[in-house]
Amino acid sequence: MAYSHALSHHAEAPTVKLAPDDLDQITSTTLGHYNQVAEDFREGTRDHDVSQNIEALLRHIQGNAPFTLLDFGCGPGRDLQTFTRMGHVAVGLDGSERFAQMAREDSGCEVYQQDFLKLELPAARFDGIFANAVLFHIPKQELPRVLTQLHGALKPGGVLFSSNPRGNNREGWNGPRYGSYHDLQAWQSLLTTAGFVELEHYYRPAGLPRDQQPWLASVWRKA
Repeated sequence: MAYSHALSHHAEAPTVKLAPDDLDQITSTTLGHYNQVAEDFREGTRDHDVSQNIEALLRHIQGNAPFTLLDFGCGPGRDLQTFTRMGHVAVGLDGSERFAQMAREDSGCEVYQQDFLKLELPAARFDGIFANAVLFHIPKQELPRVLTQLHGALKPGGVLFSSNPRGNNREGWNGPRYGSYHDLQAWQSLLTTAGFVELEHYYRPAGLPRDQQPWLASVWRKA
């Protein structure tokens, strides 16, 4: 799962806790959509410039390169190829079977295919985690657990980058994809509770008025 072309301005917060069957439907429907549009998605996102986000992750990682990086929600593997060209050891993870296959073929990297709600991550393996346009697909009630799992996969002092469509703390369906849209304060609370310390945040695309910056990017260190 990765970049969402359309933001949800009408998603409603659920009034009851999502049951296991609800979560299974969210996963299967969202992943089914990405599997179906995988080829078009790869072509449509191939030239997206996320260099600002990649630099934000890398400049905060301490120690000497090359770094071991997890591209969480790697999609077809565009950024895996970038990290590899830069000399780092990049590992991908995606829930979509088609994306994971594409990412392995296009990048030559190790790629996990895992449901985001059923992660099995190695402990303390990664210097950095790049979660670009992906964590918003996780229902808010599941996010604390997932963020704790990402925290555990980082080495001591490791760095997490995230970028999500910002919103007013509502979640719901946006066509065939499920999304949860947080404002800065809510996102800071979630990450701090999971054991991260904020390093920086910014809105994207750069240089535009805030109402034309739909993306909230933030960088965090494992405390």
